[in-house]
Amino acid sequence: MALGGGHGLAASLSALRQVTDQLTAVVTVADNGGSSGRLRTELGVLPPGDLRMALAALCRDDEWGRTWADVLQHRFRSDGALHDHAVGNLLIVALWELLGEAVDGLDWVARLLGAQGRVLPMSSVPLDITARVLGLDPLHPEAISEIRGQTEVATTNGHVVDVALDPADPPACPEALVAVAEADWVVVGPGSWFTSVIPNLLVPALCRGLEQTSARRVLTLNLGEQIGETDGFSPETHLEVLAAHAPELRIDVVLADQDHVPDPESLRRTASSLGAELVVADIADDQRQLHHDPAKLAKIYREIFQ
Repeated sequence: MALGGGHGLAASLSALRQVTDQLTAVVTVADNGGSSGRLRTELGVLPPGDLRMALAALCRDDEWGRTWADVLQHRFRSDGALHDHAVGNLLIVALWELLGEAVDGLDWVARLLGAQGRVLPMSSVPLDITARVLGLDPLHPEAISEIRGQTEVATTNGHVVDVALDPADPPACPEALVAVAEADWVVVGPGSWFTSVIPNLLVPALCRGLEQTSARRVLTLNLGEQIGETDGFSPETHLEVLAAHAPELRIDVVLADQDHVPDPESLRRTASSLGAELVVADIADDQRQLHHDPAKLAKIYREIFQ
């Protein structure tokens, strides 16, 4: 199974579906921007965007899968209210309204797409991310401010110190807890560190499940810092921040790209402090900067799992 959100989780899922046909994605539900934010505000639903991206990533590489993935990701362009809404977001929300249950709706979309796996929300209620940020006020660079909202945290001009969820103790999706308990391997990351990766670890029941599962845990590092969220972060800082938010969580393998590890021995020591072995490999996309290559990831995941 894999946890996260956004483009990072999509890359991981695109790789993992080449490795296994028993795949579950657990997805963050804190988006408050764009089409997802509008639907969430207007209809009171879970933000569907990251769930949609995960479903699209699980589509097969045949004509059916590619076509439905394109439909799901298609955005309307207009001068009216439909502008920038993703078709997949509307489809997911329509099924939620008809069926009255988030997981059932996602399962129906997955069946329509022929998705190679299952997509679940990390929580059954919409969440907000809050962050303590240093240096947001240029007149008081040492002052810490609090900001609210996934979009706001992802684009802040300050330095994110830590993040939390509101509500702080949200209900975990029951099916996600079952998936964690039954998994052989759990893949965490890559993705926006504070707004896609760490939020899964802030749902108390889900984090306890990750701590207690017999599954082995792989943490896939990002290919570099993310402007507005992890400016100036080294690979070691990513691990240290994650450990600060989930201090009891042990990691078995830390996976990093060979061209984005300035000091392998330093990273190896930091990984070891989490209980992890460090694997350094070529997992970067040669054509798109700071993107993981699903085919390369699939090869390395297969080797790690074996």
